[in-house]
Amino acid sequence: MPAARVRVAAYVTREGPGGRELLVFDHRDHPEAGTQVPAGGVDAGEPLSDAVRREITEETGVSAVTLGAALAVQQRPHPHTGRPRVTVFFQAWTSESRDSWIHTVGGSADDEDHGMAFRCRFVPLHRAAGLLADRQGEFVHLIEQSEMRATDQ
Repeated sequence: MPAARVRVAAYVTREGPGGRELLVFDHRDHPEAGTQVPAGGVDAGEPLSDAVRREITEETGVSAVTLGAALAVQQRPHPHTGRPRVTVFFQAWTSESRDSWIHTVGGSADDEDHGMAFRCRFVPLHRAAGLLADRQGEFVHLIEQSEMRATDQ
């Protein structure tokens, strides 16, 4: 069996006019990919915290985030290839003021995401779990639990 691909995913939240909101995006040119949170592979030797910050910035353009602790680990095969993967979900906070925007991935031309355009937006947290593709919404409920623990300390 091949080694599991290690990945990170980020639940980036902000306080919106109607309460807590989650940063999500859709691939402009590949709508079949569904609504997602920033996520992607961890490079060899890269700390998980660096990888999650990189993925947030690469896929949304948002760099002003405060990174929290890891919330959960998801172990499941890739939905298309069946290859094993392990994804560590993190919580992060931002004061991003834009409600929606299109972010085009820059970087080197040989990067597989180079030139991809993502429609980024914030959605109410209570609706987020049902919107997310590829079971990315599995741990959304842990965001509020994590925040309650933080305020109790």
